[in-house]
Amino acid sequence: MIIDCIGCLHGHHPKLEGGDLLIVTGDLTSRHTPLQTVEFLYWLSQQEYRKIIWIAGNHDTQLVEKGDYEVFFDGKIFNLEWPKNTEYLCNSGTEFEGLKIWGTPNSLLFDGVNPKCTAFMGTEEELKKEYDKIANDIDILISHTPPHGILDKNIHGEHCGSKSLRRIMGRVKPKLWVFSHIHEAYGEYKDKTISGVDYHFINCSYVNERYKPVNKVMRIVL
Repeated sequence: MIIDCIGCLHGHHPKLEGGDLLIVTGDLTSRHTPLQTVEFLYWLSQQEYRKIIWIAGNHDTQLVEKGDYEVFFDGKIFNLEWPKNTEYLCNSGTEFEGLKIWGTPNSLLFDGVNPKCTAFMGTEEELKKEYDKIANDIDILISHTPPHGILDKNIHGEHCGSKSLRRIMGRVKPKLWVFSHIHEAYGEYKDKTISGVDYHFINCSYVNERYKPVNKVMRIVL
């Protein structure tokens, strides 16, 4: 199965190659406006994949906690529909071709974060409540943030991932774990020693720390 992974688009809309499954890991627009939300949905509809699964990130304030896609404009709420081959996950799961998949948008609050970009953010204690919902028998885990210590270093060399997310690795053992959030930690990492599992981690941030679209889409065969 050909799987492409991309996240932290921040308003960029690259043309992708197409394949079996596209995973989008949040931070979809640059200014989080209703118009940019519509533009993202249109871009999504043009991608040639059998299935598209996507989650929100901390910048996606147009997405509400209950998991509906609602656009707030001129004091009114508009419900938007997305292409039929796509599925939005919000601390929920799905299946595709026998693969069990879970998506979580939550990430850790930090000092200095833009107050307009705190969707689905919280303390480690608050995040733990959401991460505890993740099923044990999944094959692909999609999270906006990385787990602590894995492809999560910022430009200052600090680990920015969630410790409560890292702790679930003892019971959640996916074949593939995809995330973004920390742009400068873009890359791929495999480890056969963590919890006795062959983990395959992907940080698929499309933009770098300066929000420039310099990274390639991560393509794997599962």
